[in-house]
Amino acid sequence: MTTTKPASRPANPRFSSGPCAKIPTFSLDLLADAPLGRSHRAGVGKAKLKAAIDGTREILGIPADYRIGIVPASDTGAFEMAMWTMLGERPVEMVAWESFGAGWVTDVVKQLKIDARVHEAGYGEIVDMAALDYDRDVCFTWNGTTSGVRMPHGDMIPADRKGLTMCDATSAAFAQDLPWDKLDVTTFSWQKLLGGEAAHGMLVLSPRAVARLESYTPAWPLPKIFRLTSKGKLIEGIFVGETINTPSMLAVEDYLVALDWARAVGGLRGLMARADANAGAIWDFCETRPWIANLAVDPETRSNTSVCLKFTDDRIKDGAAFAKAVAKRLESEGVALDIGAYRDAPAGLRIWCGGTVETADVQAVLPWLEWAFHTEIAAQAEAA
Repeated sequence: MTTTKPASRPANPRFSSGPCAKIPTFSLDLLADAPLGRSHRAGVGKAKLKAAIDGTREILGIPADYRIGIVPASDTGAFEMAMWTMLGERPVEMVAWESFGAGWVTDVVKQLKIDARVHEAGYGEIVDMAALDYDRDVCFTWNGTTSGVRMPHGDMIPADRKGLTMCDATSAAFAQDLPWDKLDVTTFSWQKLLGGEAAHGMLVLSPRAVARLESYTPAWPLPKIFRLTSKGKLIEGIFVGETINTPSMLAVEDYLVALDWARAVGGLRGLMARADANAGAIWDFCETRPWIANLAVDPETRSNTSVCLKFTDDRIKDGAAFAKAVAKRLESEGVALDIGAYRDAPAGLRIWCGGTVETADVQAVLPWLEWAFHTEIAAQAEAA
């Protein structure tokens, strides 16, 4: 036990789970080529947007016959767009093991009122994905940002499924190897794994998803910002950079810079290795301390990006208050910012470990976490 402050500090204390840490080489000077004050419909704007789409395909290994579009309102906008335009053609399997998945359940059951079966698991656990009926449409998150639990693989998704698989992959893309042949609709945002700026979402559609869009018309009206087809045909322009609404060319430039950095560190494999090293440092730390543990129950489903932790010491009287006090103590020291658990999640901490975070910073913050824990335990004992 120690209440002596560690000597070293993280060079970058930003461990927020979104928006996430910028790339380590970031500088505002890198955005100097952004075509500010120009129309996104001008040649230079279209070229930048297409480069963002092409770079996404290259690094993530997305098949050539899949469409990739830049859409408004971050990952939330992209997933909402997918649900409102494609669901309703057949019954749905709704899967939730954390707060964002639960939000998609609310949309389908209470807003769209679609025939749906809801499958839920508690925080730290995952639904039995092999037990689902994939002849229905299936909506799920790949990586639970607020629970620290991820899909271990996609082997349970059958190749001969009749329904569409709709995957919210916003905390998985660029850190986990997504099986594109098992995913018909995939969404994510720039603000997570590559530390991009907010408000832009990515929508990836398989040929099966495009066929659904062109053959099915929902019973409900669609706002303009959701419309992906015109006269029964896909609006192809959306998937070459002709966005539905006006994008931020500054944010686009920032994403292009991040994609260049991703190439420099080895592409997807390099990004995955960085996230694995970051998360591994925390897992090793937890295994040698009896007072803290990973929220994920099964090691196979532990997230390598949004690592969620719980305090397990019997001396803790009020878990929520204790966790908040530890997070506040670390923030006041300037060594770990924004690491409190998500408001709907169990009390604890959440440390972002995506590839833009340096492993040295994760390693440097862990002695501070130990210091904060013991200092707070001592303060609790003294107050009693």
